[in-house]
Amino acid sequence: MKANHLRSDCSICYALDIFGDKWTLLILRDMLFEGKSSFSEFKASEEKIATNILTDRLKTLDAEGFLIKTASAANKAKYLYSLTDKSIDLLPVFVELFSWGDKYRPASPSCNPVYKRLKANNSPAIAEYAQELKQHRDAVLGG
Repeated sequence: MKANHLRSDCSICYALDIFGDKWTLLILRDMLFEGKSSFSEFKASEEKIATNILTDRLKTLDAEGFLIKTASAANKAKYLYSLTDKSIDLLPVFVELFSWGDKYRPASPSCNPVYKRLKANNSPAIAEYAQELKQHRDAVLGG
């Protein structure tokens, strides 16, 4: 996935250019709902993303302003990824995607505790969780 070059002024086209592959939303899901922040944590996800694809998607998300890449304080050779406001603003979209998937997929409903919390009290819970994510990011980044 290359850095985004706008094909048109259409907002859906822009969204598809960013999220139109099967990995990008899963990386953001892992960050938003599982608290993952490192390459090894993303690599351990049950979907088994290939390392070259993961590297590419992380670079693109960083270049497009969805992530902030920083060296780990504990290990300068290790990078950590933090969510930007642009990513956190996707929370309502993810809640709706979880809800849609729960309604139509043949398996049992999602058991993700963060999703359950956000679904139960939709808008107020999403705003509260978004603030928690921002505070966590700022603490990690020293802001």
